Amino acid sequence: MPSAPEAVPADVHKKIGFLSFGHWRNVNGSQTRSAADSLLQTIELAVAAEELGVDGAFVRVHHFERQLASPFPLLAAIAARTSRIEMGTGVIDMRYENPLYMAEEAAATDLISSGRLQLGVSRGSPETALRGAEAFGYVPAEGETAADDARSKTEIFLSAIGGTPVARTDPARTGGVSGGLAIQPQAPGLRERIWWGAGTRATATWAATLGMNLQSSTLLSEDTGVPFDRLQAEQIELYRQAFEEAGHGREPKVSVSRSVLPVTEEIDRIYFGREDDQDQVGLLEGVRSRFGRTYSGDPDRIAEELAADEAVQAADTVLFTVPNQLGVAYNARLLETITKHIAPAIGWTPKINPL
Repeated sequence: MPSAPEAVPADVHKKIGFLSFGHWRNVNGSQTRSAADSLLQTIELAVAAEELGVDGAFVRVHHFERQLASPFPLLAAIAARTSRIEMGTGVIDMRYENPLYMAEEAAATDLISSGRLQLGVSRGSPETALRGAEAFGYVPAEGETAADDARSKTEIFLSAIGGTPVARTDPARTGGVSGGLAIQPQAPGLRERIWWGAGTRATATWAATLGMNLQSSTLLSEDTGVPFDRLQAEQIELYRQAFEEAGHGREPKVSVSRSVLPVTEEIDRIYFGREDDQDQVGLLEGVRSRFGRTYSGDPDRIAEELAADEAVQAADTVLFTVPNQLGVAYNARLLETITKHIAPAIGWTPKINPL
């Protein structure tokens, strides 16, 4: 078993961001009654988060659900409305993607943002659709699993954004000259800002060999009996060891996500005063899995608990999930509470003076 990872070095700026699932439902109490509400409010929340000094605005991607599904128009819109905050995904299910077209979209979005894109990709999470990617026209090769398909597409995507030629010129149109063609546009530095969402220690190690950053999942499809934060910290340590051994010549980045619901007003108590504060263990697609807990209650107590969270201390970035259906004002207040009373306990300081 690897030793417990050390906290992020003091000279590394600890980052925080929000992660929105982008739910919408036309039901009582929901502030996001439509897809338009969800999209436009996500942009507004990113603007508010930037004003608070938050470092990142991230969105989850789900298909065949009333949730955010096509991230690039949304991320480009966030980029156009902001100047400092990073924007990204957690995660894009690569089974649904054409890796070359996605490389063009990602590069264009990164250029619009002036290099602020932080793109999380992976196999994706369990879904309600039966063979959903096949409905999009993507069928794994014979003998290839869904995970194999996602990984092979990811490797093509990484090559494309890295400038590797992926097509050949037509000699009939180039005076008999044959050469390689890379996708356009190219976005300098984007290759080093791709993250892999890993649900196991083995997939984290695989991501390290390819030089991707790590988004450690809030759902680990393995359970060794240790608390979730310790299991996640072991994954991070193994990842960093593999990254160093691969000789990429730079420091990798690691993010973890936490569900944090501080209670400061009566309305918070009504919504979240009875949240379960224990890890959950169960079977997911036949595999014993461990799920992270929800941190709810007094902000000072949450701050103490997160300060003792091994994975939070080991990560460069902590993403806080937001209950987006409660609207922009509510979530901006939640993020303000986190920036003032919780995030400083885990080593975060704003890079700017919040408004």
